[in-house]
Amino acid sequence: MFPSPSLMLCHLLAAPIVADAKLGKIMPTVIREGPYRFYFFSGDVGEPRHVHVDAGDATAKFWLTPVSLHYNIGFSARELRAIERVVLQHQKKFVEAWDAYFGT
Repeated sequence: MFPSPSLMLCHLLAAPIVADAKLGKIMPTVIREGPYRFYFFSGDVGEPRHVHVDAGDATAKFWLTPVSLHYNIGFSARELRAIERVVLQHQKKFVEAWDAYFGT
């Protein structure tokens, strides 16, 4: 757990960042757990708080307040339940990271 948004931002800046040249976006990784990478798109500013998750060719997006699935491409129902548990477990961290990154 990170004690302040400024430290969270420092953590995000030190985390692996993936650039998607096709989309022209930066995608800072918040956490990795098992096969899953949880991240934001830099262009998501203005949207409600959420986190994207990828593993292999599958991707999903979860709203953070309240936690709910927005879309899923390729994850099984079993995987989505596991991912949702991770999102719930780290919800506070994701919200703090979102606020630190997007300045909300």
